[in-house]
This record gives sequence, structure tokens and C-alpha cells, in this order.
Amino acid sequence: MSAPTRTEPVSVPVPVPVPVLSYSPVVLPVPGRPVDLHVRVTAPASGTGLPVILLSHGHGPSHHLSSLHGYAPLADAWAAEGFAVLQPTHLTSRTLSHLVADAPGAPDFWRSRAEDMTHVLDRLDVIERTVPQLAGRLDHSRIALAGHSYGGFTAALLLGAGLHDPDTGTVVHLAEPRITAGVLLAPPGRGGDAYNGPMAKQWPIIGAVDFSTMTTPALVVVGDQDDPRHFTDLGPAWHADPYTLAPAPKTLLTLFGAEHGLGGIAGYDAAETTDENPERVAALTRLAAAYLRTRLHPGDPAWPTACEALAAAPDPVGRIEAK
Repeated sequence: MSAPTRTEPVSVPVPVPVPVLSYSPVVLPVPGRPVDLHVRVTAPASGTGLPVILLSHGHGPSHHLSSLHGYAPLADAWAAEGFAVLQPTHLTSRTLSHLVADAPGAPDFWRSRAEDMTHVLDRLDVIERTVPQLAGRLDHSRIALAGHSYGGFTAALLLGAGLHDPDTGTVVHLAEPRITAGVLLAPPGRGGDAYNGPMAKQWPIIGAVDFSTMTTPALVVVGDQDDPRHFTDLGPAWHADPYTLAPAPKTLLTLFGAEHGLGGIAGYDAAETTDENPERVAALTRLAAAYLRTRLHPGDPAWPTACEALAAAPDPVGRIEAK
């Protein structure tokens, strides 16, 4: 990867001025999908051999944050770090609710969300040809996946977690072998007796995941003030279940003082962010980029260097555990 890297301590949220390009929508027709798949591409303006991060949006109260128009704080920062970020609009997006309300799989579209990522990977060559100045710059062999909230649920499936299909009673596996590293941001936790909140009956699919087969390496990021009371009474620790219950290698980053928005990753100045903190977002993006860089390029010291910087910080943003 020839794009520039950054080595400053993660506790210093000062961005390096690396120009990035953003293009949308790339329109990918998918047979049987009720609407075409739309994708935003964000990438550094220069550099080749760019690793790819697939970014799966959540399902929040805003219309456009739950689409390719959201998560600019992540996409912009990761592109500046030398990654190409591809963001599809899933069928759960509020921007599509008037078009797909009666479509098969509604309202959670759990299978379609995972399949969207496979369709994007199948069309990387089309995406490269469509986006100006991108042709020949992607490294198709280095693929990572990130997802926030319900996007973390989608990421878990693609990283190997099983799912007990409520319609058939069978266990479904949708692991995507081309994805070799993941970042789960404030993901849902386990089901069973723990899934006992007032929203559990409305979203039974959330509690149907089995993390014991999620073998792909992943960084799980949680906020120690992220209260999931709508789904469980277990408190913030529930969001760490994909780390606790999945097999190694897994890493857990707990952000101090962070709620479900992790400081504001879903959008710049979004009113729904209850814990807005640009410094926290900057630290998160740098740590996640360092983790992915080392995972996708074994031997790259970015992750151990970032961990050392975090441990040495006088006022660290969080703590890291690994297994």
C-alpha cells in the first residue's frame, strides 16, 4: 500500500491533511433485489494498492444517516488513512422504506444486508471502472468489514457467526471468505434469556445469532456508557458479547464515557448523537485503521504502536483487551 500512513499518538486527534475523493452513487443492479444497490466510494486522492473497507450502516432514527450518506466521520478518516471505503445503502434504510415495505425479508432484511456486501465484492472491477480516478488502485485481496449497531450484526454474520433462521428453524451461515478482518462498532450481543428488553419481541432476529463460529479476526468496539435497555437488562457489557463469546483471535476496545454513537461516528454534528466527542471519534478511527492495517498487512507495526501509545497516554480514551 503506497498511501501515506500516520504514526502520531492516537490520543492526539489532529488529522493529517490527506485529500480524499467521494463518489456516489455507484448503481449496481442485482437480480431479485426490489431496488438497485447504491454504493458510495470514498478513497484517498492518490496511492495504489488500496485495501478495501466495506462499511455497513446502522438503523437509527435519522433518514439519511442509515444509508450511503451516513458515517462520513468514519469514511473520510479511513480514506485519509489509505483505505477505500465502500458504503452500500441496505434495504433497511429509511430512505427506501416507502419502496420496500412489503418486499420479502422486510422489515429487518437480515439476509439481504449480508448479501449486499457479497454483491459489492463481486463487482469491485465495475466499481473501479465507474469511479473516476479509481481504476487499478484497489487491492482486491485485502478486504475488511466494519459495521455499526445493526451494521455490527451484519458484520458478525459475514465474519462467520451463525444465525437461527426464525422462518425455517435452521442455522444459516453467511460467512464471506474474502473478508479477512472486521471491526464491530457497538454491536448487538447475545440472545436467549439475556434478550429480555421491551424491543426483543419486535426484533427477534437480533437474538438469533450464535457467535461461537465467528472465527474471522475482529476488533469489537464498545462504549462503557452504552445502555442497551431496549433489548436487555445486562447493561453495556452486552455489546461486548461478540468478543466474549467468539473464538480467538479477537480484540476488545472499550471507550470510556462513550454511548451508542461512540462520540458521533454516524454523521457530523448529528443531533441524535448523545455523546458527541470529536476527539473520541478521531481516536477510534485511528485505532481501527491501525488494527486493520496490521491485520491486512501482517508484520506492519501500526497496531502494536497504537496500543503502546494508548497505554502511555496520560488520559487514555479507553482500554484494550485481546485473546
